[in-house]
Amino acid sequence: MAVTEPIRNKHQIRELANFYLQRGQIRNYCLIILGVHTALRISDLLRLRWEDVYDFKYHRIRNSVAVTEQKTGKTKIVTLNKKAVQALSLYATQVSVPRGFLMVNIRTKKAISRIQAYRIIRSAAEALHLQGRVSCHSLRKSFGYHAWKAGVSPAVIMEIFNHSSLAVTRRYLGVSQDDKDEVYLLLNFSS
Repeated sequence: MAVTEPIRNKHQIRELANFYLQRGQIRNYCLIILGVHTALRISDLLRLRWEDVYDFKYHRIRNSVAVTEQKTGKTKIVTLNKKAVQALSLYATQVSVPRGFLMVNIRTKKAISRIQAYRIIRSAAEALHLQGRVSCHSLRKSFGYHAWKAGVSPAVIMEIFNHSSLAVTRRYLGVSQDDKDEVYLLLNFSS
């Protein structure tokens, strides 16, 4: 089985999301934005409901969301950054009454399936000619990869991902030879 890879180029992540934004497909845009900005597994992302992200009393997007992970059963608080809040706000203006599942199938009123989420991501990746094995899990892995590149401790990333060990997180980040080469070229101990 092929291993899903993170999207290592930030510009390509923006292109992936904007692919749907430019087409007015805001749900799909929001799916990608939330995927890369929350590090949620696709199964947890698809289970989100508007009540989880929207405060109906104050008519605004929440600052964070409590998620009980389907895989681990652990509950965690995910802070929604500015980009995630903007995407959700835009999406909320597109739906008349934001109730029910966030990533809703318009016909069935249920959450879209994992297969549909995969097709959404793959269609955009193929249209943009993105290299590598891009799938739903690429969004989560991209979060970790870019957090690591920004200097976030792998131990913190491990906690965010609820991994059992640092070794799992290291494999998960998909560190490439280019990343290793960059470190060698960055360091210069001569005067």
